[in-house]
Amino acid sequence: MPNPYQDRVVIITGGTSGIGKALMVQLLKLQAKVALCGRDSKKIESLRTEYPSPDLFTFQADVAVESDCKAFVEATMNRFGKIDILINNAGISMRALFIETDLNVLRQSMDVNFWGAVYMCKFALPHIMIQKGSIAGISSIAGYKGLPCRTGYSSSKFALQGFLESLRIELLHSGVNVLWISPGFVASNIRNTALNAQGKAQLETPLDESKLMSAEACAEGILDAIANRKRSLIMTLQGKMTVWMNKFFPGMVDRKVYAHFAAEPDSPLNPKPL
Repeated sequence: MPNPYQDRVVIITGGTSGIGKALMVQLLKLQAKVALCGRDSKKIESLRTEYPSPDLFTFQADVAVESDCKAFVEATMNRFGKIDILINNAGISMRALFIETDLNVLRQSMDVNFWGAVYMCKFALPHIMIQKGSIAGISSIAGYKGLPCRTGYSSSKFALQGFLESLRIELLHSGVNVLWISPGFVASNIRNTALNAQGKAQLETPLDESKLMSAEACAEGILDAIANRKRSLIMTLQGKMTVWMNKFFPGMVDRKVYAHFAAEPDSPLNPKPL
């Protein structure tokens, strides 16, 4: 079977850890050329040292900043001369009751998870259209079902999926494929960096990360979906069941979702003892 990624230029946002880094590692093994961005200059430098490949281009950028996204796309074109695939992976989560949450937490969620993808698509799309390539968005079950204590996160993922679906239809006859992928719970640092009510990283995860899907397995599924030009992908049985049941039994799913998140350690849904 031909290698669908050989000599393809793939842009990954939020690529210094977790799913983004796992995507980069697998793509280099598949002989792709990878352009990767992240906000942390130390992590960027560490990646350059760990993976000294001429096929890896790293760039410091914050996807919430429009000019950074434009500069990243331009730098990628200068380095590789084309863009085949854009993977909008950069994301930030949150965990707090809405009534207690600073509104800047919701703004930051939208700036990174939604606007970051919009900016990247805007500047990369003309180049991707030439290659008849693909645009992928890493979404979440939170983009299908609102989750308690994740109002900003769910809102941004609903917006992301609406944007990508609209874009997919616009590009239906262009040769460009647009897809969104919902990995489910993956072992990564997204829960450690999730924002609390004051907009600070919570620095701990409420889940047993050792029991979750690995970033490597998740990356493999994402790359398979892109290569097969799928419309969307929900990667876990729990996610598929949630989406399906929510279509027919939304009230019951509301109660089950509430109970699930209320059972988390230190859940904001549970009243604090006096």
